Amino acid sequence: MATRPAAKKPAAAAKKPAARKPAAAAKKPAAAAKKPAARSTAARTTAAKPATPPTIPMSKLIAELAEKHDMPKKQMNEIFQDFVDMTQKNLKKGNKIRLTGLGILQVRKRAARMGRNPATGEAIKIKASKKVAFRVAKDLKEMI
Repeated sequence: MATRPAAKKPAAAAKKPAARKPAAAAKKPAAAAKKPAARSTAARTTAAKPATPPTIPMSKLIAELAEKHDMPKKQMNEIFQDFVDMTQKNLKKGNKIRLTGLGILQVRKRAARMGRNPATGEAIKIKASKKVAFRVAKDLKEMI
């Protein structure tokens, strides 16, 4: 069995270490010590995306309507809550709800089907369910 020759040490390692500086003087500010990292592909793709539009909560709509119709916010909130409750009851019964100028809300049945577990690839059975669907009104589609 042949032996390998010993690896030579680089010339820089052969020099004597410089005198130690005090710990406080040796530390550099964190910002100056690090170079700015190059942007990753993910960072570039997210930076190129436009900002998402704000989500307007129902409370803001209620406040605007109350102000527009000279009503107290509390009373307008009760009207809105009644509207939501009536919508839920009618959808639960299976009725369609036409919101003129907006579209139609209805309950649709989804049949049972076979699917796959994405982690394992195993085939699984997905049971039948119901979902609420919204069909946009033609006028609103054209406006947008």
